[in-house]
Amino acid sequence: MTSSDDFKEQLKIGNIGDALKIALSEAIELKITTWVSPEDETRTSPIDESLPGYRMKTRINILDGDIENEVGSLFVGDGPYTELRKFHLQQVEDGHAILQQNLESLKQLFTILLGSLKQLSQSTSLPASSLPKAIAPGKASQTPP
Repeated sequence: MTSSDDFKEQLKIGNIGDALKIALSEAIELKITTWVSPEDETRTSPIDESLPGYRMKTRINILDGDIENEVGSLFVGDGPYTELRKFHLQQVEDGHAILQQNLESLKQLFTILLGSLKQLSQSTSLPASSLPKAIAPGKASQTPP
């Protein structure tokens, strides 16, 4: 099951907290792999098992600010796949834009969720100790750690 499916399933059964955890864990990292299968390769290998010389990989963790790149030998110099570098870089740029949009959507979702929980706590008179710190009375304007 994909993370997207897990997220939808958690929402369906009412586990909003777990759904948010899934969304946040996937929202902070972007992985892009461009690879070419060697002609003589007879097995069907998943991307994670592609041969190092035949792939370019980029991993961006926006939380830590880490960027890792791997460029296979066949993608540099006079290698046969140098024309795919531009394609890979465009995919990284497009992916980064999508990641930023996803984070903005999560931020909006989190703001709505906090507002709803605050309204619920006020209408049901829940004790402040039963609420997350971010929405306890007098603390609604603070951002969560």
